[in-house]
Amino acid sequence: MALKNGWELVVGLEVHCELATNTKIFCSCANQFGDEPNTNICPVCLGLPGSLPVLNHMAVEFAMRIGSALHCRVEPSIFHRKNYFYPDMPKDYQVSQNDEPINVDGYLELPDGFRVGIERAHMEEDTGKTQHMGSSGRIHGANYSLVDYNRAGVPLVEIVSRPDIRTAEQAKAYVAELRSILVATGASNGKMEEGSLRVDANVSVRQPGHEYGTRCEIKNLNSLRSLTRAIEYEANRQIDLREAGERIVQETRHWNEEDGRTSSMRSKEEAMDYRYFPEPDLVPIAPSAEWVAAVRDALPLMPADRRRLLSEATGGELAPGSDPIVTIVDQGLDALVLGAVAHGGDGRRAVNRVANEVVTAEQGARLNIAGFAALLVMEAQAKLTSTQAKAVLVEMMETQASDPAAIATARGFQAMDSGVAETLVDELIAAHPAEFERLRAGDTKVAGFFVGAAMKASGGKADGKLVTGLLRQRAGL
Repeated sequence: MALKNGWELVVGLEVHCELATNTKIFCSCANQFGDEPNTNICPVCLGLPGSLPVLNHMAVEFAMRIGSALHCRVEPSIFHRKNYFYPDMPKDYQVSQNDEPINVDGYLELPDGFRVGIERAHMEEDTGKTQHMGSSGRIHGANYSLVDYNRAGVPLVEIVSRPDIRTAEQAKAYVAELRSILVATGASNGKMEEGSLRVDANVSVRQPGHEYGTRCEIKNLNSLRSLTRAIEYEANRQIDLREAGERIVQETRHWNEEDGRTSSMRSKEEAMDYRYFPEPDLVPIAPSAEWVAAVRDALPLMPADRRRLLSEATGGELAPGSDPIVTIVDQGLDALVLGAVAHGGDGRRAVNRVANEVVTAEQGARLNIAGFAALLVMEAQAKLTSTQAKAVLVEMMETQASDPAAIATARGFQAMDSGVAETLVDELIAAHPAEFERLRAGDTKVAGFFVGAAMKASGGKADGKLVTGLLRQRAGL
């Protein structure tokens, strides 16, 4: 979305990612979504006097996986106490990392190749969850509030981007790609609907070439739709204020999905407001070079790498950021395409078939790879028309059959001989002279009429591409 009057959007995102450990970050309480409120709690996560935290080893490894996948440097780090007074943390502070985070200076590459810088990806504990009971769902106007401490102490990694994002759609692409990366590492389930992934958006506007404007932070956006709508609304709100000669106040704002607008929550806190100091009950984290290397080497292929492999399988005909390739990787069907290519199938044809037919089919994951490759070869060798190949593919997915030739024989499928096709095209031209004259005059849409007529006359045996080629040849196009 281009902003009005030449204004430029500047966005930095803070993504809070809950880690998929079995237990919380500093105690043995279960890390489990959906349990009865206040059942997964103990003196440690409640911060009761005399309790001491013990760092979860797996949480550190998950954090290192995330940092490695985002091309960060994994460095020695320490925990700090971040002091604030909200009822969702009964000890009145949150254990986080301030000026010595575990992951620094990385980047995330979007499907279109654009890179967003990653400033840091640090560890911390999650807070509890407050539910305000009333018509607004917010503290103002609530009759009372309920607090669930099950989430307090769940391990988090907060991923802080640099202010490199310039459109709401780019912000959406960033979060979608980041979610795919987090799931690929196994560090998180990435479920925004469960709060496993939450986004804060720092939004400002400026005239191109000018210094950054005053930013406002929109808190706890829990869907990609909310993210794009909130950024667009906030950008336009700030532009209206700036053009009216008013000052932007740095603050934290709440997004109301129903009203489609942001509203002020509180003035924006700075580091000094939190009064950070080193957590005295936890030792520094100093992962060895061997551990860091082992974590990095064990990572599976990330989405960007998988898209590049698919692009290479098409001989570069489709770019890594093209819609079919992005869709296939998002649906986890790239192994099907690459497997079919390894069995002799054409890469471009495999991508098209999977993106257009397999992705939308519930039984797509059941497709036999060798059989799919054999089907692609039959179609490439003109033993089946495109329409016939689609029909065979559907039956293969529904029945898990692995022999496309047997299905084609049972259905009486065979491609029309080229000589027979030429005769058919000539007969159709003779039967529809007016439509053929329109084709000769350059109305190429009429070719669809002839292809449809050829399919009907041949009982579906005509090859649409062959018919189109013969028509264009006879029309001199």
